[in-house]
Amino acid sequence: MIVCEVWWAEPLPSEPRFLAFLDEPERGRYQAYRREIDRRRFLTGRVLAKTVLGEKLGRAPESVRFDATCVDCGKPHGKPRLPGTEFSISHSGERIGLAVAGASVGLDVETDTRNADDPLIEYALNETEREALAGLSPADKVGAFFRYWTQKEALMKATGLGLKIPLHSITLVDGQLAACSDAALDPATTRLADLSPGEGYRAAVAVLTSEELEVREERWSA
Repeated sequence: MIVCEVWWAEPLPSEPRFLAFLDEPERGRYQAYRREIDRRRFLTGRVLAKTVLGEKLGRAPESVRFDATCVDCGKPHGKPRLPGTEFSISHSGERIGLAVAGASVGLDVETDTRNADDPLIEYALNETEREALAGLSPADKVGAFFRYWTQKEALMKATGLGLKIPLHSITLVDGQLAACSDAALDPATTRLADLSPGEGYRAAVAVLTSEELEVREERWSA
């Protein structure tokens, strides 16, 4: 069995004690956000990850340095990496999450208060999945759509390929990967779990493993 630990946090204030966690490239990214809430979400994700991973590695959080080099362009805005660890950060609204596992992991959280209109559904879901939504009430349809959406995002993040894997190539049935035309995802070595980020949110975690998956969630505060 493989264990995946998930921590949920709310946006931290932009105070010097938290800003001290950021290295120079991260400060550049922080400053590049125009909206204060986006800055705070980015800051919280880094503070949360460095605190949790630092504790696991026996290091001071401020000493943890991520490599966020984009594999496509070389700029420091890619998925953060730290040798010897497998983790994923996601944020939406007032939720910032961190997932840590012993295998490649992807986490996604979304607000589920938005409308799931037909163009969005057609963009994200393939024919098999759209048929599963047929006949649902509007409220149930929104909930079901965002379950699909977070699961697909989590899967793509776990591979490290993101949107390079077409959304329609992934087929989900009953909350698990049933098929994928991309070799990066194999149902035999993929595990999915829905999470509990709180009212108004949907979240899922994906771990690339053939073992059974146990998920442990907890709230985090600085």
